[in-house]
Amino acid sequence: MEILFLESTGFLETLSQPWHWAISGAAIALILFLMTWMGRSFGVSMAFKSMCTIAGAGKRFEFFNFNIKDEYWRLAFVGGIVAGGFIASQFLASPEPVAISDATVAHLRDWNMDYFQSVDEETGLFNTYWFNFKSIGGIILGIVGGFLVGFGARYGDGCTSGHAISGLSHFQLPSLITVIGFFIGGLLMTWGILPLIFG
Repeated sequence: MEILFLESTGFLETLSQPWHWAISGAAIALILFLMTWMGRSFGVSMAFKSMCTIAGAGKRFEFFNFNIKDEYWRLAFVGGIVAGGFIASQFLASPEPVAISDATVAHLRDWNMDYFQSVDEETGLFNTYWFNFKSIGGIILGIVGGFLVGFGARYGDGCTSGHAISGLSHFQLPSLITVIGFFIGGLLMTWGILPLIFG
């Protein structure tokens, strides 16, 4: 009943439209201020460590042996991300495909990736011909990419949100060095590795 009321008032349609980037920026700034005030650091990758601890990894590895109660808030935060993603995809999805530039569409076609024209074909940014778990290539990309992201985030003691958003806002030199590494890795992937895979 509430969903029908929101749809009739146009609220859901308004909510599902692209928002100005400044809204996200202000929200992130507010979150950082509140977390700094509470003496906590913003980041998501620590949740992987917490999940391993909950699963009992702390009994065998000292790295996972810590007070999990201090990380309940982060697990709730990650749970909110998952729940928010589900709500957005099920109730607030735009009726149009992700809007990308014509130059990007042409570039993807050079890599034999046809960009879809309607949500009847696809709904994401990339064609699932490559990025799916029904093909060997998609499975390999998912496993290798997931390992590199997970291992890299823990080895680097933080993910992109932890270093680039929280670390830099606290003027931490290790975070600055890590963010520079993020950009170097991104450039190497975009201009070196991806063309070898898809070009």
